Amino acid sequence: MINRLFNSIQRVIPLSPAEIDTVTALFKEKTYKKGDFFLEEGRICKQVGFVAKGLMRFYINQDGEEKIYDFSQENEFVCNYESFLPQVPSSKNIQALEDSVVFVISHADLQLFYANVRGGERFGRIAIEAVFVKLLQDISSLYAETPELRYERFLKNHADLQQRISQYHIASFVGVKPQSLSRIRKRIFTQF
Repeated sequence: MINRLFNSIQRVIPLSPAEIDTVTALFKEKTYKKGDFFLEEGRICKQVGFVAKGLMRFYINQDGEEKIYDFSQENEFVCNYESFLPQVPSSKNIQALEDSVVFVISHADLQLFYANVRGGERFGRIAIEAVFVKLLQDISSLYAETPELRYERFLKNHADLQQRISQYHIASFVGVKPQSLSRIRKRIFTQF
């Protein structure tokens, strides 16, 4: 499964055989059972993960209600960068929605990755730029899009997740109650 990680990195930078050995030494395989936390609110995010198998959700607790704002699935990275980069407690949670296999790298080992892998810092910069652009899109969506448009964007960006997660989780991501999501789905699908 670590080959998925190598492939993801090599889409951005080449890896020599020695650098593949470095990546293998720095990233540790970790399994999460459904419901396990990658990160809990109040704790410092101490690692970046690469999801080789499984699915994670990102959410906040707001007045006792869980509000999902993102998902990470196979071949995607998982981290709360606002906690990880400055090493401060997180206000967010990251939880496995399925049994998952994740290759994790600590904050200290990531610095070794940057120092010992030619192009490592470039890879990190490109990864963070992608996170930043996605964050800006998500903020714009929250303020400018109707729930119908957010659901359509969910279908476009996460079509394969519709069969893997509950309607409750989809409704939370879209920002509506499950009953409202049912009405939105009915309106959208009767148009076609």
